[in-house]
Amino acid sequence: MLSRVANSVYWMSRYIERAENVARMVGVNLQLAIDMPRHGEEQWAPMVKVTGNDADFEARYPGPDRDPVLWFLTFDAQNPDSILACVTRARENARTVREIISSEMWEEINRLYLYVHAPEAPAEAAASPFTFYQEVKRRSHLIEGTKNETMPHSDAWHFSRMGRFLERADQSTRILDVKYFLLLPSVDEVGRPLDDLQWSAVLRSISALEAYRKVYGQILARNIIEYLLFDRDFPRAVHRCLTATQESLHTLTGTPMRRFRNESERALGRLVADLDYTRVDDVLNEGLHEFLDRLQQRINEVGDDVQKTFFSIPP
Repeated sequence: MLSRVANSVYWMSRYIERAENVARMVGVNLQLAIDMPRHGEEQWAPMVKVTGNDADFEARYPGPDRDPVLWFLTFDAQNPDSILACVTRARENARTVREIISSEMWEEINRLYLYVHAPEAPAEAAASPFTFYQEVKRRSHLIEGTKNETMPHSDAWHFSRMGRFLERADQSTRILDVKYFLLLPSVDEVGRPLDDLQWSAVLRSISALEAYRKVYGQILARNIIEYLLFDRDFPRAVHRCLTATQESLHTLTGTPMRRFRNESERALGRLVADLDYTRVDDVLNEGLHEFLDRLQQRINEVGDDVQKTFFSIPP
């Protein structure tokens, strides 16, 4: 497979996953605004903070109020991580590999593109944000399901799967990190009803509440952190995302598991091995935010190594 084609398929899936997860992060606050309306308006700054684009936001917007934050994360074409920008780049990558992806998948990507680019989309998002962001997530699921059911599970499919799960691992840490920033103003709320509401909102935003309750039952911060980071079955847990990435990576290269022939296999293998032997106590002792920040850096390094191994032209 041409590296150009592999690169387009890989980033197509990363951008779709990123758009979906921005919708999920917004869902954290939308749920909180329902559960505790007197506090919801104070919690929009973390949405920008966890994306890493807070400097750009502060330079172009007056303050982290609800409307500017929603516009920045959803329709701001100058924000490279907005839903609009991600869907646009995903469609452009899909257009360049029309002969690789299925017609059904191309149609679903186009439907998502037209939905977020519709003239009435900003008004719909403002009037009924929960419905709008749910629809973004639903259409993203349709794209993923269509890909799995209509594309051969060959090299292109594995590059797409690798991109989607690597992006999902990073974004799951960011959604979990939202909780840290929500607690910054009032650490004494830990363990109180407000704390439980916030953790429940995080679980709902990542579609994990029902799955979590089947395993643990009671809402406890320690168990939630363990579940979203280390569970090996839940498809949005970080460990599961990285092992799925590793499976596709080794399928593409033919390297046996637990061995490496390039830097991306080595970096990803070390990261998965570290998570294999990390306990939730280690996370809490280091600090949740500090652990997530370091984990995000390592996931980004894996992404850089994948880029160099498969897509970049050597000097």
